Amino acid sequence: MRIVSLLPSLTEIVSALDRKEHLVGRSHDCNFPPGITALPSCTEPKFQADGTSYEMDQRVKAILQEGLSVYRVDAEQLAKLKPDIILTQDHCEVCAASLSDVQEAVQSTLAEEVTIISVSPTDLSSAVDAVRIVARAIEAEKEAEELTAQMKEDLREIQRQTRPLRRPDVLCLEWLNPLMAAGNWVPELVQLAGGTPLAATAGAYSPKLEWEKVRRLNPGIITIAPCGYEISKTLAELDTVTNRPGWMELKAVQNHQVFIMDGDQYVNRPGPRLVDTTRILAEIIHPSRFRTSSGRYPDWINLRDYQFKQNIC
Repeated sequence: MRIVSLLPSLTEIVSALDRKEHLVGRSHDCNFPPGITALPSCTEPKFQADGTSYEMDQRVKAILQEGLSVYRVDAEQLAKLKPDIILTQDHCEVCAASLSDVQEAVQSTLAEEVTIISVSPTDLSSAVDAVRIVARAIEAEKEAEELTAQMKEDLREIQRQTRPLRRPDVLCLEWLNPLMAAGNWVPELVQLAGGTPLAATAGAYSPKLEWEKVRRLNPGIITIAPCGYEISKTLAELDTVTNRPGWMELKAVQNHQVFIMDGDQYVNRPGPRLVDTTRILAEIIHPSRFRTSSGRYPDWINLRDYQFKQNIC
């Protein structure tokens, strides 16, 4: 069995199902688990992928306005790899290569016996379903039942611990300019972690957010995890948000409750590590319950603590 996965979360699912050795190709964004980047990449963006969040947003909009797809599928590379199964998505045209892009590449270079599996996770339930869909295609149904059972057990345990606690308002930001709140599965993860999600609805696309609405909401906690951004990249562009009028008056800022999360590895990947994302959120929202002396997840920082350390160095 030869598998090409064109979505980071699907690559993680295949690996978690003990079929990593069957992967022969990946997308340009697939970078976990360790070693996966050694596989040949089969996609690339049609836009310049560096620059600010505003610049990337404008480049993507320009491509879409011309009726073009945002990513290029390398049909020649696929032909060389000769996959039996190609995994892709049909949920977001700006997140990864679309189903139609993959179908076109397959029709032009590969035989008809190639199976294309597409998933469309929009919330926590459909993210779990995606594990089962992939498992059926790659003959890993037993492993999938074990994996999904463990995911559910871990999430229920987090929910059990947070159920009696107070539920502060939490605003999760998914993009910096234009400002966007994190939708899809993120509101459910916030609820499981013991918070009340603001400005976005579970199962719905991430909405654009006017700054005045943020000021009106005045959240108690703000998490910032732009899609595809590591913490260092978010910090480099953070003044896009922090220089806005009224930032210093927000409750979360005054109480030192602004947090930067790794938006590349967590939050935005609907795979097995949604459990880790929920634990990180629980550590942020309820530190006395979830941060222990043995340590915490390294993939988030408190903005105030970071700025304090920078000032004394």
